[in-house]
Amino acid sequence: MNAPKRLLPRPTARLTFREMTADDLDHLSALLGDPEVMAFYPAPKSRDESAAWIARMQERYAADGHGLWIIETHDGDFVGDCGVTWQSVNDTPVLEVGYHVRRERQRQGYATEAARACVELVAREFAPVLLTAIIHPANDASRRVAENLGMTHIDDDRAHPWIVRTVMGMTVSPTAD
Repeated sequence: MNAPKRLLPRPTARLTFREMTADDLDHLSALLGDPEVMAFYPAPKSRDESAAWIARMQERYAADGHGLWIIETHDGDFVGDCGVTWQSVNDTPVLEVGYHVRRERQRQGYATEAARACVELVAREFAPVLLTAIIHPANDASRRVAENLGMTHIDDDRAHPWIVRTVMGMTVSPTAD
């Protein structure tokens, strides 16, 4: 079996994308360990859980050709992570765009800018396809990002006994490249 083509979104006006490596552990453990950034997760992630996050993304790059990528400014300042991963909604596989931005960089449009670059990649590589954002129902900021991308509420995910998650989505059409 051939390995899938490794994908990356194109750089944006302010951001570049790259695969995560073990060298990103300090930045990712600060991001994923921040109680405000992770307020809508069951708990912030420990350093070991952040290392496992990196390993899981590296597995996804190898298996799927994509995952969450590191997002940085053009001068190399760490902003967060953003990308596309296969998730499950009510036991059905869906392609999801996900994003985390460090607290000091929030409310500056970085999540929308990075996610829009991911939508463009999905249009080039996967379309036509349903693209989702699976969001904690109280996470208004994340919902605004999804709405800025053109997503609307399409479902509620009831697969987890501890929460009903909001599923935003849109059908992404192919684009000429």
